[in-house]
Amino acid sequence: MSDPRTTVTTPGLLAEGTHDPGTPPAGIKRAPTGVDHLATEHLVINMGPQHPSTHGVLRLLIEVDGEEVVTVEVSVGYLHRGIEKLAEHRRFNAIGTLMDRGDYVSGIHGETAVALAVERLMEIEVPRKAQWLRSLAAELNRIASHLVWFGTFGLDTGGMGQFLYAMRDREAILDILEAITGQRMMFNYARPGGVVADLPVGIDEKIRAFCDTFDTYLDEHHALLGGNEIFQGRVKGIGIIDAEKAFAFGLTGANLRGAGVDFDVRKKRPYDAYPELDWEVPLGSAGDAWDRYMVRMGEMRQSARMIRQLIDGIPEGEHTAKVPKVLRPPAGEIYACVESSRGETGIHLVTDGGDTPYRMHYRAPSIFALQAVEDIVPGHLIADTVMMVGSTDVMLGETDR
Repeated sequence: MSDPRTTVTTPGLLAEGTHDPGTPPAGIKRAPTGVDHLATEHLVINMGPQHPSTHGVLRLLIEVDGEEVVTVEVSVGYLHRGIEKLAEHRRFNAIGTLMDRGDYVSGIHGETAVALAVERLMEIEVPRKAQWLRSLAAELNRIASHLVWFGTFGLDTGGMGQFLYAMRDREAILDILEAITGQRMMFNYARPGGVVADLPVGIDEKIRAFCDTFDTYLDEHHALLGGNEIFQGRVKGIGIIDAEKAFAFGLTGANLRGAGVDFDVRKKRPYDAYPELDWEVPLGSAGDAWDRYMVRMGEMRQSARMIRQLIDGIPEGEHTAKVPKVLRPPAGEIYACVESSRGETGIHLVTDGGDTPYRMHYRAPSIFALQAVEDIVPGHLIADTVMMVGSTDVMLGETDR
């Protein structure tokens, strides 16, 4: 019989729960420094998940050689949202409240994606006015979301002044959205069949007044941040995502269009009122952080252009179709997508004929962008890591779905 005092140790492990000092902890990628020449020791830095510049509870494991990033690993999952599983226990007209808590800066888009999926399954004909109201709310919400990105992107690159001006304009939009939906953040406005309520009296004048000043404000925003030579030096030629890389990572939205790829769900797979609107898709060329900045600035201008058309040409009619109080789509499956502030937000529903989904998949564009971050950061400085994460405009609420 063997001596019970003898133990067998596994190489790399000293005891249960402890690691050999020469072996990196599991889950951290290490780049070899070489053995045939003098080299400095690499340092692994933990950034987040409470770091103020990570745009949510994002954790980055960064291996650095001095100030240069050698490799980076994105660690997600700190929000524990569980939206996809929760949706299996929600009636179809209640799933939108979960989507508001996914991309919580632009919830109208997630709500609309769910509504489109249910409507196509049940073959619900949405009134034309309801389609225009959805598009109006969506473009207002897009500007509000992009203003948050614009303000925080300035903070990421060392500027603070423009953040205060961006929040001023966003507050004006949230006042409008509050009047339309009753909420400033968790809207629950788009429902299967249409929207929850018609426009309140007098809101059209308030929207027109905002549009009349926003173009001028947008020029001032760009001059304040984009016209700064220090800012340009920080973002031009940095964090390049070309078209091939964008396709490889499944990127959509401004991260794809910044590489010069003309793909926008509102144009390629039109829904609601977008086929009737006159607007353009802003594109970049090099795919660097500057191009992503310019694309989103152009998108805000195009959104204001669409808002004017929507408020001036809104048709008469009902704001919602007549639908049953309890929705029971037939057994089947459907995929519906919208162009959210961050790219293609999709909903894949599988139904079994009951009043709740059998399965729901939430395609969140931010998780694809975070995968690209791991590829574009190595070779840059630590300070550039923060800026490149900001340039992709990720949302951790929809990442941890």
